[in-house]
Formats: sequence, C-alpha cells, structure tokens
Amino acid sequence: MEKRELTCIGCPMGCQITVELENGEVKSVTGNNCGIGDKYARNEVTHPVRTITSTVVIEGGDKPRLSVKTKGNIPKDKMAECMKAIDSVRVKAPIKIGDVVIKDVCHTGIDVVATRNIYSE
Repeated sequence: MEKRELTCIGCPMGCQITVELENGEVKSVTGNNCGIGDKYARNEVTHPVRTITSTVVIEGGDKPRLSVKTKGNIPKDKMAECMKAIDSVRVKAPIKIGDVVIKDVCHTGIDVVATRNIYSE
C-alpha cells in the first residue's frame, strides 16, 4: 500500500493529511479536521488541479502589465504549457475585469481572464 503525506490547502488550518492508496485508488484519508481536507486530499492524489495567477503585457494602458487568472482550475500537469501561452500574450488597453484574455487556454476548456481594469493612456 502506498502512503502520501500532504499539507491541506483547503482552509487556513493546514492539516497534515495522510492518504493511503492501493493500485491508484484511495483507501483512506486521515489527519483532516473537516470534509474540505478529505475532498482536497482525494483530488490531489488522483487528479491534481491548480488556478494560475499571472500577468501579461498590455499595450497603450495606464499600467505596464495586466493581472490575469484562470477562470477555473486546470490540470497540474498543464501548468507549464499554460504559463508559456500566458507569457506570449500581448493585449491592448482598455481592458475590464472579467474580459477573456485567452479562450480555452491549452485546450483545457478554461479561459484566462483579466483581474483588474486597465484604462487607455
């Protein structure tokens, strides 16, 4: 049986969780103080996902860069590929919070959106 030790990031408690797996299937989760920890641990060992936050270059704006984030979680193994796509983007001002900067980033089904307003110079 395989054991994995995790620090839960589901809430501020930061529980130390132990997950026992057998043939890739979760057999037990211990150490969590709430249901959030159980759900986090099961997902983390079977299908880890993350939200990406970053910035992109903006042209003609009142700020040099625009903060962006993925609108949902993407598979952890796609993070590097998605960051390359985000790094390659250049957008033109003006931009509003929630505007789609990249649609369906790296075929994940998740959009990258603006997280602040940028006004034209």
